[in-house]
Amino acid sequence: MPQHFLRDLFEPQSIAVFGASERPNAVGTLIFQNLLNSFHGKLYPINPKHDSIQGQLAFPNLETVDTAIDLAIIVTPAPVVPNIIEQCGEYGIKNAIILSTGFRESGAQGIRLERMLIENARRYNLRFIGPNCLGIMRPSLGLNAIFSRGNATPGKLAIVSQSGAICTAILDWAAANHVGFSCVISTGIAADLDFGDFLDYLVNDPKTSSILLYIESVHNARSFMSGLRAAARAKPVIIIKVGRRVTTSKTALSHTKAIVNADDVFDAALSRAGVVRGLSLSNLFSAATALTAGFHANGERLAIITNGSGPGIMATDRAFDLNIPLAELSNSCIEQLKTVMPSTWSYSNPLDIIGDATPERYAQILEICLKDKNIDGIIIILTPQATTDSFGIATETAKIAMTQKKPVLACWMGQIQVNEGRNILHNAGIPTYHTPETAVEAYAFLVAHYRNQNLLLHTPGAISRSNPPDAEGARLIIESALSEGRNVLSEAESKAVLGAFQIRTAQAVVVHSPTEALVQAEIIGMPVALKINSPDISHKRDAGGVRLDLSNAQAVRSAYLDLIDTVRRNRPNARIDGITVEPMLRRPNGRELLIGITTDPLFGPVIVFGAGGTAVEILADYAVTLPPLNCDLAREVINRTRISKALGQFRHLPPINQNALEQVLLRVSEIACELPLVKELDINPLIVDEEGAIAVDARIVVDFTPPLQRHYDHMAIHPYPHYLLTCWQLPDGTNVTIRPISPEDAKIEYDCVHNLSERSKYFRFMQSLDDLTPLMLARFTQIDYDREMALIATVFKNGVETEIGVTRYITNPDGKSCEMAIVVTDAWQGKGIGQRMLERLMGQAREHGLEIMEGEVLADNHDMLKMVEKLGFTISTDTDDISIKHIYKSLR
Repeated sequence: MPQHFLRDLFEPQSIAVFGASERPNAVGTLIFQNLLNSFHGKLYPINPKHDSIQGQLAFPNLETVDTAIDLAIIVTPAPVVPNIIEQCGEYGIKNAIILSTGFRESGAQGIRLERMLIENARRYNLRFIGPNCLGIMRPSLGLNAIFSRGNATPGKLAIVSQSGAICTAILDWAAANHVGFSCVISTGIAADLDFGDFLDYLVNDPKTSSILLYIESVHNARSFMSGLRAAARAKPVIIIKVGRRVTTSKTALSHTKAIVNADDVFDAALSRAGVVRGLSLSNLFSAATALTAGFHANGERLAIITNGSGPGIMATDRAFDLNIPLAELSNSCIEQLKTVMPSTWSYSNPLDIIGDATPERYAQILEICLKDKNIDGIIIILTPQATTDSFGIATETAKIAMTQKKPVLACWMGQIQVNEGRNILHNAGIPTYHTPETAVEAYAFLVAHYRNQNLLLHTPGAISRSNPPDAEGARLIIESALSEGRNVLSEAESKAVLGAFQIRTAQAVVVHSPTEALVQAEIIGMPVALKINSPDISHKRDAGGVRLDLSNAQAVRSAYLDLIDTVRRNRPNARIDGITVEPMLRRPNGRELLIGITTDPLFGPVIVFGAGGTAVEILADYAVTLPPLNCDLAREVINRTRISKALGQFRHLPPINQNALEQVLLRVSEIACELPLVKELDINPLIVDEEGAIAVDARIVVDFTPPLQRHYDHMAIHPYPHYLLTCWQLPDGTNVTIRPISPEDAKIEYDCVHNLSERSKYFRFMQSLDDLTPLMLARFTQIDYDREMALIATVFKNGVETEIGVTRYITNPDGKSCEMAIVVTDAWQGKGIGQRMLERLMGQAREHGLEIMEGEVLADNHDMLKMVEKLGFTISTDTDDISIKHIYKSLR
C-alpha cells in the first residue's frame, strides 16, 4: 500500500508556523514553545513583523524559507487564513492545522471566510484540521502541536475530540492516572478532515491499539460508519456522544417516527459498527484505563473476589444494572476453592474471602478462578481492614494478572492505606478503580465491545435470493401515489406493498356507502371492523375513526354513518376517501407488536421493533437497529425489548411462532433496502401467535428521493452485494462462481492462501508468508463494501465450496483511486480466471465512481504483467526499486 495521505500531517519532518509569536499568553507563543520543546524536525516561524521568535530565525513568508515543508500550522486572525492556505498550496504544502477562530461559529462573515478557505484548499488538494481546534499531539514522535500547557506521555491510546475543553481535561486526567497516548487530535469544526479520515489513519497506525472519540455531531454518516467499522475490526473503539436529549418529531405521520429519536439511531449505528458507547466522561476514563491494559473480553461472565461482603453486593448490583451475568462456578472450581476459602464461604459468586485475607489467599483464589472455563473476567476488590496487606496483595495480583489473557480488573477502595498497593497495580498496567461500580462499568465496556464485535461480523444481503419479493411491483404502487401528489399511501396500498414483500396482511376493502359496507361485511364474514380511510389522518383511533366487533347488518350500517360523522366533527379539514372493511380477527393467543421503518437524516432507514397497540408512544418499549438484517440480528433486536419476555410460554399462552416474527422483520429490512422512497412505515398492530404473524394495520409514508449514484447509497451500512454474483463455465465444463467475499468465507480464504506455492505467496504479498494471521484473515474477509471490494472465485468439489482465487481493491483516501491485488491458486492459473475476476473488479470500481486503479507487481511476475497489459494497464518501473513495476489504469 502507498503511504497514507495523512502521514506527513501526523509524522512531519518540517513545520511552518504562521503566526508564531513571543507575546505573552498568545496562542502562537504557546504553540511555538511546545514545538520547540518537543519537535525533533525543522521549524520555520512565519511572521513578517519579527526577525527572530523565541530565539529562532523568523521568516516573513514561505518564499524566503526555500525548502520543502510537510505541515503548516496556522494561528493568525481568520481573515488572512484563506490567503495563507492559497500560499501553502502554491508552495506545495499538502497538510495544515488551523487553530484560528472566527469562521462558521462567528456568523455570516465567518461562513464566507470558511467557504473561501475550503475552496482554496481543494484547488491545491491540501487537507487540513480545524479551524477552531487545539491541534494535535504525537507523544512517541515528540510532536506537541497543541494549544495546551504540558505534554502527554507515550502510550497506545488515541483520542479524537470535537471539544477542545474536553481534550485538555482528558490530558490532565491522563497525566495523573498513568494513561499515555499514541495520538491526540482536536478536530475543531472539521471543515475538511473529519472522523472518518482520522479513523482511516489510526486503524493503520502501529502505535495505536485503541481509540476514544468525543463527538458532538456527525457530518457524513457513510464516511463515519465506514471508518468506524474498519477501525473496530482491528482495534477497540469507544465513543462519547453528547446531545442525547433531542425531542422526537412533532410532525411524525407514524408511531415509529414519533417514538424514535436521533440518539436511539446513533446507538444502533454504534452497535452495528462494533464500537462501544459511554454516557459520561467518567465512563470514558474507566474505559481508557481498561483499554490501555490491552485486555479483550472473549465472553461476558464475571467473577467477583472481595474481602468484604458490602462491596461485593455493590458490584453485583451494578453488574445486574448493566446486564453483566455473574459466572456460575464449575464443580471443579468449587472443589479447589474449598481447600483455600474460609469455612463460612457461600460456595457462590461473589467470592467473599473475608477481611483477614492474606496475599497468599488472594493469589490462590485468583489462580483457581482464572482456570475456570465458566469465568470470562474477574474483578478483585480490596477494602483496607485492620490486617489487610494492600501492598502484598497488589504485588501478588499484578504478578498473576500480567500473565493472563482474561481481563483482571482491580478495585482498591479507600485512599491513604491502599495508595501504595494501587501504585503497584498502576505500574503493572492493571486497570485499577476506586469503587466497585466503576470497576464493573469498565468491565461492561469490555463486554459491550465483545458483543458488538459479534454484530459487526454480520453482513446480511439486501433481499432473500431463495424467495425474492416483487420489489418492482411495490415501487410502481408508490410511484403512482407520488404522481398523484400523495405522500401517504392508503391502507389498501400500504398492505399491497407489504404483500409484495410477502408479509401477510388482514384483508381490507374500501367502501363508500353503508350498503357497500354491509355487502363486503357479508362477503368477508362477520364480525368485522370499520376504519376511516383518509390520507390526512395518521392515527385513526385518535380521530374516532375505528369501530370494532360489528357482528350484524344493522350494526355495520349504523357504524358506517356514525364513523363518518364522528371523524368530520373531530377532523373537519381531513379528506375522507371512504371506509375500509376488515375481518375482526380472533387471535386469543396473539401478542400485539409494532414493526416499522423511519428515516434518520444522517443514517438513513432505521428499523424499529417493540410492543404494539394504541399506547406505543406511552409505553416506549422498543428497540432500534439498522438494516440490512439477518435472522441473528432480527433475534437480537427482539431480545432488547421488554415485550420479548411475553413472547415465549406465558401463563396460559403458548409461545409465539418465533420464525414467523423474524421473517416479518427480514421482509421489512428488504423494504428498507430496496425502496428508498419509503420514509416511514408502521405495522401496528402486528398480531403474532403460535400459528404465525399477520399485519392488521399498516401505514406507509413516501417521498421523492434524489437519484442514487450507486446501489444502496441511501443506507449507512452497505448490504452484502448479492447482485455481483456471476457464474460461468470453463472450456472443460467446470462451473466457476465469482462473488463478493463475506466473513463466513474465513476458512476457505485461509485455505486458499495456505495452499499457494511459495512463489505465488511471494508474488501476492511481496514477502515470505506461511499463513494468514487471525488479524489478517479478519481484515481480508470482514470488508466494508462501500470503500473496498473483494471478489473470490470458487468451485464446488464433492459438494464443498473451494476458493481458487481472490482479487480486491481498497479505495485510497483521495476517494478517486484504488489499489488492487489479485492471486489465483497454482492449479487454476492459465485458465482465464484472473482476467475474468479483474474485469469484474474494474467494473465495480467504475460503478463506485473511482477513476484510477493502480497496484504494484514484482518485475519477475511476468504472467501478471502480461495479463494487466492485455487489460489496458500502463506499466512503469518504480523509481525507488527496479524490482517493482507500478501498474496504472484510468477507469473513465
